[in-house]
Amino acid sequence: MDFQDRLQRAVERGRRSGNEKAREQVEQALNDEELRRLHTKHQLQLSEHIEACLAKLPDHFPGFQFQTVANERGWGAAVSRDDVGLGSDGRTNYYSRLEVVIRPAGKYPVLELAAKGTIRNKELFNRSHYQRLAEADPDSFTEMIDLWVLEYAELYAAKR
Repeated sequence: MDFQDRLQRAVERGRRSGNEKAREQVEQALNDEELRRLHTKHQLQLSEHIEACLAKLPDHFPGFQFQTVANERGWGAAVSRDDVGLGSDGRTNYYSRLEVVIRPAGKYPVLELAAKGTIRNKELFNRSHYQRLAEADPDSFTEMIDLWVLEYAELYAAKR
């Protein structure tokens, strides 16, 4: 095989390699788009469940204010209340809040649920639960949301 044949084969290999890389980039872009779409689907479904759960807390604990959360921290909901009590040094303000959100899509393909619970100025929990987006099970997130809201309600009822 002379140099000209080897040169021609090298050029063909290079073209095939370039075409494969271009095809891989297109597939990766489609995969990234599919992951974003999947994240948005889960985020909408779970944020509706969060809102439904937290909207029921003010029925059991009058004074809590419900609010929908849609910001850079995530999508979900929060309930909060301010109380005034008498302490040894006079009047004291107490703050209670539960916020549960699905974090926005980030650099890594994960679905993340985050919750922060405060009762009477004391942070009781700051939790997160996540799964790889391609393997995310919305039912497990729904169960986690239920568990955290129920736990907060039980702790609040015990501390008031």
